[in-house]
Amino acid sequence: MQRYFVKKEQMTDTAVQIIGDDVKHISKVMRMDVGDEVICSDNDSRTVKCRLSNLSDTEINADITETLEPKTELPVQVTIAQGLPKGDKLDLIIQKGTELGAFAFLPFAAARSIVKWDHKKASKKIERLEKIAKEAAEQSYRERIPEVLPVHSFSQLKQELPSFDLIILAYEESAKQGEQAQLAQQLTTVAPGQKILVIIGPEGGITEEEVDQLTKQGVIVCGFGPRILRTETASLYVLAAISYHFELMR
Repeated sequence: MQRYFVKKEQMTDTAVQIIGDDVKHISKVMRMDVGDEVICSDNDSRTVKCRLSNLSDTEINADITETLEPKTELPVQVTIAQGLPKGDKLDLIIQKGTELGAFAFLPFAAARSIVKWDHKKASKKIERLEKIAKEAAEQSYRERIPEVLPVHSFSQLKQELPSFDLIILAYEESAKQGEQAQLAQQLTTVAPGQKILVIIGPEGGITEEEVDQLTKQGVIVCGFGPRILRTETASLYVLAAISYHFELMR
């Protein structure tokens, strides 16, 4: 069954109003009509099944027939702080990270980031990434769309640290030295509902100076297994590990 996200004000106790690009998708792409059913979420905590009651070129109305409890969100809120990678790797990270349950994405300009975003075009890029997150959230039956935050500088990233309960830094030197237990140990210190920040460097990795600055603020350095992972793989690895720890082990 097709799933769509709507704003809270578009969902009442008995009905849902669908507007925007989803109108065309429902009527033109999916060729639905009155009587067909869809699932809608208010991007927070309410997900419902509803039956289409009226279709026009600008909006679609639907009657709520059932309240659902999908329980598809991770028990902890995981934000991926991703050092800006080259090419379209950030598209992949956000698409697959959304499927794996990420709560938010925070791109940042690391010292070794080759890519430099033009501030004039940054808003357009964020809009495209938000669309990727929305489509991935619908496909994976998420109850909310992960937030894609504006690109941060390294100093701005450090200012965000106090708002998290656990901060993990993926560091390839730890993996090279054979450290494999820290990630699993740190996850045992987190309770459901708490916030985790995972910092991942770009293709060239995090510099020693950046590591030093982060560890002085309480960031935990972790190796992600014995193999060296590409930047676009690291976030998927840690999200899968967090899902295993908090969902499959309980």
